[in-house]
Amino acid sequence: MANQDTPLTGEALIKEVCRRIRVARNYWDAHNNAACRGERDRALTLYNTLTKEQKDRIPQVLRVWLRYRSEKYFGAHRTPPKSPRKSK
Repeated sequence: MANQDTPLTGEALIKEVCRRIRVARNYWDAHNNAACRGERDRALTLYNTLTKEQKDRIPQVLRVWLRYRSEKYFGAHRTPPKSPRKSK
């Protein structure tokens, strides 16, 4: 998806946050942890720009996955991803 010149606001921002969380969950289900981590970080960045009323409009299932379940696996207390493999 191409970057937009104007930042998202209102309903479009809420839809984009939901979309990114769903994409991250799909990557998670496919065991693609690197892609999941990146998408989750983007979703969390956008989520943190929302007001309390806007956050309440995000479905609870998505909010729980983003804030709690994924934190268990991707939180700061976890070992960071390893560097790419070195060739022999």
